Amino acid sequence: MRLSIWFATALLFVAHVGASASTLAEKLLTSEYVLLMRHALAPGVGDPQGYSLDRCETQRNLDEQGKQQAVRAGQWLRKQGIQSATVLSSVWCRCQQTADRLGYGSVAIEPSLASFFDTPDRAQTQNQAMQRVLANMLSQPNRKPLILVTHHVNILQYVGENIGSGDMVLARVGAQGQMLEYSRIPSP
Repeated sequence: MRLSIWFATALLFVAHVGASASTLAEKLLTSEYVLLMRHALAPGVGDPQGYSLDRCETQRNLDEQGKQQAVRAGQWLRKQGIQSATVLSSVWCRCQQTADRLGYGSVAIEPSLASFFDTPDRAQTQNQAMQRVLANMLSQPNRKPLILVTHHVNILQYVGENIGSGDMVLARVGAQGQMLEYSRIPSP
């Protein structure tokens, strides 16, 4: 009797996990959803004085823990049924390093995903540019799931919540790229 109850519970758990895994992948295949990810762990705040976007060694970059965190995120996404994706990244090296380690192949740099941490007056303009990119990308027929790797300031401006390194946000997006609702996904 106990074994049958345990087995039935295990089957329900597997069915639930499978349903939620396919739900994420199914949503990302529609024209309504995008996954935003804050870059993985890069200790510190901001960038060193005099940094250059052309030289990673002058920027704050992923540490070993951040590199492993990004790989785990890619593995987790594939377990959710996302076998291929279009990945856009901020020009900052920590975002590109995260995007590369997700394991979906080539990563495109998207200017609207760049950090405005040092220039907060650009927040609204940058957010509007990102919304235009989302509206355009999500309206494309036969597209792959869309993953954006960016910074906490960009995600905060878009959804109104500050998230941790490596955390993700599944956002339902309107026709003009505006956020309609979202759910937070902690870093795996």
